[in-house]
Amino acid sequence: MAKKIGETVAAAPEALQTIETTSEATAAGPEAGLEQTQAKVKANMDKAIKATEELVAFSQGNLEAFLRAGQIWAAGVQDLSKAVAATAQAQLDETLATVKALAGVKSFKEAVELQTTLARTSVEKVVTEAGKLTDASLKLTEQTLAPLTARVSLAVEKFSHAA
Repeated sequence: MAKKIGETVAAAPEALQTIETTSEATAAGPEAGLEQTQAKVKANMDKAIKATEELVAFSQGNLEAFLRAGQIWAAGVQDLSKAVAATAQAQLDETLATVKALAGVKSFKEAVELQTTLARTSVEKVVTEAGKLTDASLKLTEQTLAPLTARVSLAVEKFSHAA
C-alpha cells in the first residue's frame, strides 16, 4: 500500500512533466497534445484512486479489529465479574454457615476451632481464586490483543513489501 501511495506522490512530478510535454506537443498540433495529456492525467488519477481505495480498505480492517477486540474485552470482563461475584457469594455462604454453627457451640474450644477452620479455608480459597483470576485475566488479554496483533502483522507485511 505504501508503494501505491508512493507511486501516487511520485506521479506529481510526472504530471508537471506531462504539462510541459503538452505545451511542446501543442506546437506540433493541439489535438495530439491534448490526447496525450488526457491519457497521462487519467493514468495518474487511476493510480491515485486505486491507492486511496486500498488505504480505505486497510483502515476499515483496522477499525473492525478494534471493534472485535472491544467485544472480546467486554465479554471477558463480564465473565470475570461473574466469577468474582460467584466466589464472593460462596465465601458469604460459608461464613454464614460458620456463624450458624457458632450459635450452637458447646464450648469455647469448639468456637475457636470453627473460627480457625473458617480462616484457613478462606485464605486457601483467596489464594486459589486469585490464581484463577490472574490466569483468566492473562488469557483475556491475549484474546483481546489477537485481532490487533493480526492487523499489525498485516501492516508490517504490506509496508515491508512496499519498501
